[in-house]
Amino acid sequence: MGAPRNPKRADEPWNPRRLLIGEAEVRALAPWVTVSGGWAWHFMAPPHEELKRFHDHKDLDLFVEPARFPELVPVLTARGYRHVWTRYDATSTHFYRYERHDADGKVVLDVFARRVPSVETQGVRVVEPSTLLSFYGDGRGAEEGVSVAAARRLLARGLSPIGREELVTRPGRRWWNHRGRGAA
Repeated sequence: MGAPRNPKRADEPWNPRRLLIGEAEVRALAPWVTVSGGWAWHFMAPPHEELKRFHDHKDLDLFVEPARFPELVPVLTARGYRHVWTRYDATSTHFYRYERHDADGKVVLDVFARRVPSVETQGVRVVEPSTLLSFYGDGRGAEEGVSVAAARRLLARGLSPIGREELVTRPGRRWWNHRGRGAA
């Protein structure tokens, strides 16, 4: 999920305006979708500064129950989205990309018409953490975001990652260090 990380930009914050737009879209679509990818980790984490090392916010990965997909399409259209063809369209019957271009830029939705286990956090349904981790394979080492690596460690210890500071803390640092306070 997402492009490989650029280590030189890992400590840069995501554009706050784009984050507000992304969160508004997630909340508007919440009655129909289950959130996956970087936005799922975002909602599982406690409040935090959005640094690129924590999780990916380039697009919104969403699951919708196949029977509810026909309900979602007119909602997307009304919100200004249009279906965009990808190389996966020829081989997939459950993946759809939607994009919206406006004065605020481009918003990309990757929509999967598939049922997935979910949990609710912060008023949003997200893919259940162990299922979400299965989408990342066996681990990508240095390319793996902080939230993904932390969730692996927490689940291996039998702990739920939801609400855990480790999702937004670099290993070996206190959770508030990314804000310039605390001891290393």
